Amino acid sequence: MNAFYLYLRMRLSAFASTFVSKIFYMKKSFGKRNFRLLDIGAGNHSASKIKNVFPQCEYHGVDLERDYNNSAADFDLMSAFYEMDLTKLDMRAIPDNYFDGIWMVHVIEHLYNGDEVIKQLLPKLKSGGFLYLEYPGKKSTTLPSMYGSLNFNDDPTHVRVYSVPELTTLFEENKCKVIQAGTRRNGWFMLAMPFRIISSWVRGKKLQGNIFWDLLGFAEYLYVKKN
Repeated sequence: MNAFYLYLRMRLSAFASTFVSKIFYMKKSFGKRNFRLLDIGAGNHSASKIKNVFPQCEYHGVDLERDYNNSAADFDLMSAFYEMDLTKLDMRAIPDNYFDGIWMVHVIEHLYNGDEVIKQLLPKLKSGGFLYLEYPGKKSTTLPSMYGSLNFNDDPTHVRVYSVPELTTLFEENKCKVIQAGTRRNGWFMLAMPFRIISSWVRGKKLQGNIFWDLLGFAEYLYVKKN
């Protein structure tokens, strides 16, 4: 019986995860087929969350520090982990022309040379492969400050504001096609917003700024295919 409830919990968690934007675009790109993923920013149990939805994924993680909210179980699910400072632009450890997808979610804003980092990552992606990029947009610099980041400057490790036009030009100059881009407006998160607010109040927790990201237009994204 316990095994059944554990399985049910895992399936419900996998279903809920499909509403997260980065998972939605992964499903849009690969469906149920096998794929190799390079996840830039592999902390917060990202490997477990992704493998729960895509058990067929060959997961490779990249992060500045190995132990950023990861457990031994997370590393067991990784085919490889690359601990590196991306700003140094030395990515020789990562294989070229190997990955079907590169996902870079809320990482680039921490890099002063994120545009050059992207150029170094593109050779790692196969022709026909997909890239998903998400970051706080210019609008985030005008939003009120809030616990958990609602304004760009709420996080002291944010160093540079990027934009869709700037990044679109970068991708087009490097033989990639931008399929979709703009302000992230996740309808499911907006519908869930009142319930997340009530849940925080009931549990006596501070309201997190990310509850309001989609309503207020905090984040921008680009969904890209390599020609």
